[in-house]
Amino acid sequence: MKAKVHGIILAVAIAAIVLAVLTAAFGAGPAGAVQAAAAPVVLKVGATPVPHAEILNFIKPVLAKEGIELKVIEFQDYVQPNLALASGDLDANFFQHIPYLEQFCKDHNLDLTYIAKVHIEPMGAYSRKVKSLKSLRTGALVAIPSDPTNAGRALLLLQSGGLIKLRAGAGLQATPFDIASNPKKLQFKELEAAQLPRVLQDVDLAVINTNYALQAGLNPTRDALIIEKSDSPYVNVLAVRKADKDNPALLKLAKALTSPAVKKFIEEKYKGQIVAAF
Repeated sequence: MKAKVHGIILAVAIAAIVLAVLTAAFGAGPAGAVQAAAAPVVLKVGATPVPHAEILNFIKPVLAKEGIELKVIEFQDYVQPNLALASGDLDANFFQHIPYLEQFCKDHNLDLTYIAKVHIEPMGAYSRKVKSLKSLRTGALVAIPSDPTNAGRALLLLQSGGLIKLRAGAGLQATPFDIASNPKKLQFKELEAAQLPRVLQDVDLAVINTNYALQAGLNPTRDALIIEKSDSPYVNVLAVRKADKDNPALLKLAKALTSPAVKKFIEEKYKGQIVAAF
């Protein structure tokens, strides 16, 4: 009898061990299967609402199939997204063009780079008071972005419209001090880019970045008195820390942002107001 009992105990023990091994290897039923499945990679990406966050939200389902959970964190300014990326609070950001990224990194000593060129947002000049640049009064007040790269960009746009002439060599970093000829004696007011649509009714002309123009209900191709051409060097990019430029998940994000599906989305949704750069 004792031998039989010992045999039963041994069999139960062996069965328990086998069950434990199988459970560890394969999970216990459906719940175990869920536990065994790999958790999605979470990417936190900073973006301004229009169009950047809209484009990112469009590719969320595509990335989900690749095992990537995309969390889009919206910003209303051009400073915090780069600082948050550099500090590690973000994995990437998508809101800025190359000259701005390069200047910001230089000014703040940041090790950031970009891994995808996505689209161009042609900058435009808008007015609630005149229908054409020729109608601007002498001494008109013109609002432009205050950050160096976008200020220079705005002045180059105004030069292309014949309103001013910059000194030779002023380039992309031009400031109002580089204006060599100003026949209409225009006065310039430099403001944070996000504020420009809000002061449009208070100035004669405002040069506004397209993302903020769209948020304010302005249609660049319809409402701008002058707009950049499609060969603009200001391509909006997906920025990352240099140490992460070869991160597989971020490369999948870059690939998704430059896919034919995104190009079609940009063409159909923005109808020429934004131009794909790939």
